[in-house]
Amino acid sequence: MTASGHDRGRPTANDELRRAGASLDPAAFAGLLAGYCLEVEPGQSVLVRSTSLAEPLLLELQRAILQRDAWPLLRVELPGQTRGYYEAAGDRHLDDLPDLALQEVRRADAILGIQAPGDVRELAGVDPDRIARYARARRPVREETMKKRWCSTLWPTDALAEQASMTPSEFSAFVQRALFLDQPDPVRSWGGLAAFQERLIGRLSGAGELRLEAEGTDLTLGVARRTWVNSDGRRNMPSGEVFTGPHEQSANGRVRFTVRSAPAGVEVDGVELELRDGEVVRASATVGDAYLQRALATDDGSRFLGEIGIGTNFGIAQPTGTILFDEKIGGTVHLALGRSYPETGGRNKSALHWDLICDLREGGRLTADGEVVQENGRFVGFA
Repeated sequence: MTASGHDRGRPTANDELRRAGASLDPAAFAGLLAGYCLEVEPGQSVLVRSTSLAEPLLLELQRAILQRDAWPLLRVELPGQTRGYYEAAGDRHLDDLPDLALQEVRRADAILGIQAPGDVRELAGVDPDRIARYARARRPVREETMKKRWCSTLWPTDALAEQASMTPSEFSAFVQRALFLDQPDPVRSWGGLAAFQERLIGRLSGAGELRLEAEGTDLTLGVARRTWVNSDGRRNMPSGEVFTGPHEQSANGRVRFTVRSAPAGVEVDGVELELRDGEVVRASATVGDAYLQRALATDDGSRFLGEIGIGTNFGIAQPTGTILFDEKIGGTVHLALGRSYPETGGRNKSALHWDLICDLREGGRLTADGEVVQENGRFVGFA
């Protein structure tokens, strides 16, 4: 179909592709993902999921994967597809999943997810219960994905730029810096961050109890003999965090999350939790409280913590509304409701994994067995 005279001059999808990713080289980005992040090998099947707005990156990824003598399997979502699914889906489509969806993940060697939304609030009017039911049904797919070489990343779009209160060109440059693609040797830069994080893990790995303190927050949790993971850009790109799974019944106290969140495109802000023996016993949000309450009711594990992570990427200096970026902000700590990552030793099982972020850069403190690790957003005792 060709554009009518009335449509001439209006922005098109191709206009957005050129504008939002203007300063970000898709070929360099694809090379980083296929090489450093996924380490694609000959003969492998690489499953890539995104939307049509990530077209420049998807085409370069196809090229990069083929050049590594592997098989690119592109799964591209259309604008409005997810909302349309929730609106039209019957009980079967919310509470079950097709065999093919599970078989595809099982047979893939590597899986890459690329956020590239055209409307970050696309699901704002969808009943949270339908979203929770779908998440429960897809849990086997997520469990299989975790067993693979996987990575999550983002391609800048106008919607993401607006959410971050930036122009498209500003946001594209911001993403480029966060990925270290503005550096002469991005892989070397990621190696430098990985080395710092390894030193941080050295300080944390012997700790038995962590305490998080900030305005409205005083929370303790146990991490003895749990494994800390160095997230250096191979599973999240960008990254910059160390994380582990706290003991499931150990969290006690209260926590206020000061960075807004938008899970499934639903705006949530001002979240406060009270935990007793690991379980959330009281919860509220100034914005999106209905979503919060439904998320906590997802299943038996959704009221317990599956992760504590410490952000180390000082190249990400401001919240964007995108968890992939915001949880990495240097000077923040995030806690995830729901599923643990098995490699940490965490045992909490849930269809939910929702990272909520507490900013420590103004008056906050993180201690390990009484020793200050981070204060006012800065690490203590590191040269």
